[in-house]
Amino acid sequence: MVGIAASSSEGLSTGQTRSTARATTLGILAALAGLMFGLDTGVVAGALPFIATDFHAGDVLQGWIVSSMMAGAAVGSLFAGRISVRFGRTGAMLGAAILFLIGTLLCALAPGATIMIVGRIFLGLAVGVAAFAAPLYISEITVESVRGAMISFYQLMVSLGIFLAFVSDSLLASGGHWRWMLGIMAVPASFFLVIVLILPHSPRWLMMRGETEHARRVLQSLRSDEEVAEAELIDIQSRLQKSSDAGIGLFKSNPNFRRTVFLGMLLQIMQQLSGINALLYYAPRVFQAAHFGTNAAIWATTLVGLTNMALTGVAIACVDRWGRRPLLMLSCAIAAFSLAGVGTLLAVGANSFQSQLLLCGFVLLFVAGFAIGEGPLVWTLCSEVQPTRGRDFGIGCSTVTNWAANWAISNVFPLGMAMMGASVTFLMFALFNGLFIVVTVLFVPETKGVSLEKLEANLFAGMRLRDLGR
Repeated sequence: MVGIAASSSEGLSTGQTRSTARATTLGILAALAGLMFGLDTGVVAGALPFIATDFHAGDVLQGWIVSSMMAGAAVGSLFAGRISVRFGRTGAMLGAAILFLIGTLLCALAPGATIMIVGRIFLGLAVGVAAFAAPLYISEITVESVRGAMISFYQLMVSLGIFLAFVSDSLLASGGHWRWMLGIMAVPASFFLVIVLILPHSPRWLMMRGETEHARRVLQSLRSDEEVAEAELIDIQSRLQKSSDAGIGLFKSNPNFRRTVFLGMLLQIMQQLSGINALLYYAPRVFQAAHFGTNAAIWATTLVGLTNMALTGVAIACVDRWGRRPLLMLSCAIAAFSLAGVGTLLAVGANSFQSQLLLCGFVLLFVAGFAIGEGPLVWTLCSEVQPTRGRDFGIGCSTVTNWAANWAISNVFPLGMAMMGASVTFLMFALFNGLFIVVTVLFVPETKGVSLEKLEANLFAGMRLRDLGR
């Protein structure tokens, strides 16, 4: 539907309309990688209380069970670029699909915590590779007029996966069937594996390998009109000739480029310090700290996933109207206020039904605040501020930083709750969100309506980071 709408205003023929729709369909199928990402992120929240009971896992071991996936994702993202160059974007996604299936089976059948952690590492490797390859593939096969919407659709699929995992956990919670919670993920993993097998290679990757005729055939199947396909083929070749794999060299030699790399890394650290993944991974435990029953805590966690998914859609609709900076500052302010409310309620003791409802409301408000800004906009900004010559390197640095920070926080969070108490932990996250507002004011540029070429020119002219969009 998006493809048809985009094509109609340009007077394309019926064949071209079908071609654009086919490219959009393939992009949607590739975005299933985001669904797998979200499913494996969300499923552990509901399963963890039952796993901890069966494996007699304390706070430290629970932290390792959760965070081992992040550690695997950090390693996977380090090698994702090389894998996608060597085997193609579809080859990288195929490897990720196999890892998803192996990791799922290991976790579901794990006789103890050690095998569970190994399985989670396999899932993390899959996530690290898929999260790099799938959006890259989507951007390279879809037409330019719908490219932004398609990449945003990938983010929606991540949120949908988290929500569906929470729903599945809720339905299976009454019997404590944590093996089914984890094992049912084999169904979408197998489906994703089959889907990847039918995806054509990216035309740009084929051109990188010198397979011009193969790339031409793929483009003609996606665009239909031979003139459009030929023009795009020439453009790809021109871009490949101008690009150079000099990211690390540029980082060493150019202080202006180093500024955007460090800004991307800072944004990713601050995103993790917002507390969102700590909440997603341990939401039932947080609700249990407020005296929710186990089943009630898991159903409340499902509302968290639904809110996250719905408000991510709102962010996509508003970002090009309101701008990055205002939406990001509003997001941080909402998150800081709501987490301060969570911390305060946990401090005084949410024992009554009314106080439990209020705490649930604050948690949902925090997730809504995160979803409209801190979640999607950090990734958007990390991509926009990097110059063309060093974009792969800059985005790679920020991605690895995200997973490393994710691992550290998810590993430390249960221990922090045990040592400092849930109240102090969430008040600390509220403080970090307040600090994020200061970071946004001082360093984050407004990139709404600004070309990437202008941002790059202003960067290399030595302008302050927050003024790059002027």
